[in-house]
Amino acid sequence: MTRPVLRTDLCDMLGIEYPICMAGMGGLRGRYTPPELVAAVSEAGGLGVVGGAGIPPDDLRKAIRRVKELTEKPFGVDLLLPVSVGKIENTGGSGSPESPRDALRRTYPKHVEFVETLIGEFGLEKHRTERPIRGDGEAVVRKQVDVIFEEDVPVFAAGLGDPAWVVPIAREAGAKVMGLVGNVRNAMRQVKADVDVVVAQGTEAGGHTGKIATMPLVPQVRDAVAPLPVVAAGGIANGTGIAAALTLGAAGVWMGTTFLTAAESGLYDRQIDSILDARSDEFVISRSYTGKTARQYKNPVVDAWENSGLEPLPMPLQGMLMADFSAAAERAGRHDLVFTPSGQAAGLLNESRPVAQIVEELVSEAVSVLEAMPSRVTTSAG
Repeated sequence: MTRPVLRTDLCDMLGIEYPICMAGMGGLRGRYTPPELVAAVSEAGGLGVVGGAGIPPDDLRKAIRRVKELTEKPFGVDLLLPVSVGKIENTGGSGSPESPRDALRRTYPKHVEFVETLIGEFGLEKHRTERPIRGDGEAVVRKQVDVIFEEDVPVFAAGLGDPAWVVPIAREAGAKVMGLVGNVRNAMRQVKADVDVVVAQGTEAGGHTGKIATMPLVPQVRDAVAPLPVVAAGGIANGTGIAAALTLGAAGVWMGTTFLTAAESGLYDRQIDSILDARSDEFVISRSYTGKTARQYKNPVVDAWENSGLEPLPMPLQGMLMADFSAAAERAGRHDLVFTPSGQAAGLLNESRPVAQIVEELVSEAVSVLEAMPSRVTTSAG
């Protein structure tokens, strides 16, 4: 059977069949983006992307190599580039470095006490995460970038921050660079950095997101960065959304929540169920888990922080603060308390399917909607 055709200039630039990119999502099941999910999206004709934030460089190298074992098609890696990193002063004394946990307790005792109270209130046993408690400072990110291009990853995506220092390295490696933005000001920073693609992400999106909705954002960014291609993100979960994004002038889409519900996503069943069963208005913006505004399923932990009277710490300190809580929740099987970043497009989803089926249905619906437009809308140039 002949595969449907849905192609834009983005496909030629990235070497993919369909203009569908999987958002680089980290922290799935408290760990990292499954290489199986990334490879499945690429195999289906889109661009799979590893969410590299928080992955130690050696583990990132292993993940990249595993993706390569599963597919020969293009894929990418997404990192959060630090603009300003929250710090806790090291005053351990006696020349001995203070552990991040001890430094947090000394510097933010009320916050630490509150999280310990949460562990008790939810009936969890204290448990230290096996993952290192640290922020992704500049030194770590630079090592991650070295790994990405040493491993010949064809696409690099900057989920946050200014990729200007990465672009020359990518050019030398023959890789493309994508920069995510939530407003025109940041889009111009991406132009100045000389990226290849700008991803305009509306506030409907899951995870770290801004304040402007996708519908007004995409055409503004399109006009501001032309002739660079713009990829639309936020609130897109089906073929109709893809068709709408292309009509707005986007060259493709960047989708996260849809792929979170895929059979290959690695999310806990309870997390997937919360995405599939909830209404769009149950996905709220909160700083409770990471310290930076992120849209997520509104679980009891979000409510607890809202009622605490405490401001979450800046990124990455809040993530460090919540790491042991999340580990305790996972260990207890309380997956309803685990961070589930997801967007308002969840209201359009109702079942978990394999990636291949998801992409096939996305493309089929988008083609159907676009082909039906002349019969639904009468136009004339005057």
